[in-house]
Amino acid sequence: MLEALAPPKEGCPRCGGRGWVIEEDGGAGRARPCDCRLEDLGPRLIDASGIPPRYRSCTLASFKPSGDPRLQEALAVCRRYLDGFLSTDGQFRQTGLLFVGPPGSGKTHLAVAVLAELISRYRLRGRFVDFNSLIHQIQSTFDPASPESKHDVLDPVIGAEVLVLDELGAQKPTAWVQDVLYLVMNSRYTRQLPTLFTSNYRLESASPGRAGTAAGEAELLSSRIPAMLVSRLYEMTQPVLLDCADFRREVKAKRSGV
Repeated sequence: MLEALAPPKEGCPRCGGRGWVIEEDGGAGRARPCDCRLEDLGPRLIDASGIPPRYRSCTLASFKPSGDPRLQEALAVCRRYLDGFLSTDGQFRQTGLLFVGPPGSGKTHLAVAVLAELISRYRLRGRFVDFNSLIHQIQSTFDPASPESKHDVLDPVIGAEVLVLDELGAQKPTAWVQDVLYLVMNSRYTRQLPTLFTSNYRLESASPGRAGTAAGEAELLSSRIPAMLVSRLYEMTQPVLLDCADFRREVKAKRSGV
């Protein structure tokens, strides 16, 4: 992945807003990107990532496990993932994470926190997509008056250097929805682009007697997406289980002093 460059700043005194600076090399000169294209690039890339306002303040530091060992381990997995994202030979990680847990367990918080940190550290062009919203956005392109095409909607998702796909399995698994999901997931799988997923549905049945879970088949992702995509997930991600109490409720209670 090449280092991302932002548009030049209008009126920059170094490049005059052109975005390039000519350095003397004894000949015609050598052009290099002006520093204005790197200044404040991280915040601009985060602004362009599609992270909803509600999640803009989500960081790993603001995620409070409250002594729950499952949340502590999930947070530790995220930190290890970030620390190992760039290998010693300069290659970015090609796999992602799959955050699994009930509503309110903190899945989206952690996924967004990892995405924002990757953008800030490595200047990657990241993207946040809620799968339900993606489906509705694609459906809107069927209107002849729509200014967007299906490719306009899907290409930035498929090609993002790092992607958060929120609420995997939330949509009713119709054939058309499955086709869209296959296109996104298989394209990113073949391009070896890291994807962070969140889902309320488990990859496997819960262990017998595990507190707070029910091992019914309805919980499994295989009941929501095709088996071939479940298989892809094992290769594309490391599962991060958040089988715990409602994280959002705990945070709200602490803020209210309850």
